[in-house]
Amino acid sequence: LKYRMLDRTKPQMTELLLGFFDVIPEPLLTVFDFQELELLMCGLPTIDVDDWMANTNYTGDYEQKRASHKVVRWFWDIVRDDFDHEMRARLLQFVTATSGVPSRGFSVLQGNDGNIKKFTIHGVDPKTYQYPRAHTCFNRIDLPTYGSKKLLAERLKLAVTTSATGFDIE
Repeated sequence: LKYRMLDRTKPQMTELLLGFFDVIPEPLLTVFDFQELELLMCGLPTIDVDDWMANTNYTGDYEQKRASHKVVRWFWDIVRDDFDHEMRARLLQFVTATSGVPSRGFSVLQGNDGNIKKFTIHGVDPKTYQYPRAHTCFNRIDLPTYGSKKLLAERLKLAVTTSATGFDIE
């Protein structure tokens, strides 16, 4: 298994990396984590928040009221009004493991298995989880039912920015 996954392509990967490092010296890349490098190489996507909202599922505490739940409204207000292009891309990256939007929009967003898995906001009790959690295999964010928009904004920004460093808040 090790041979099939790693050793079989080692010579090709070595040559690819040597060529890449000829263009961009390796020491210059060490200051970036993999998510920052993706954003640098691929650029910031143009994210249509209306399409994102229209193609979102709601589960857990948000299943009944869906987009009309006050915390969900706050979430979309923060995404639309408070987050710049980079923070929107980082949020998308936090939840889906990629900052890219499918060319046909969020209606065809795929999970890691290649099947369509819509972006999902799952409502959880803040006593269970104090910070938003991402399940990238399912394009799902567990979003606690916070009591204020300010607290939601603080915790969401913290979760999105610290997850990029590999640090997890639990």
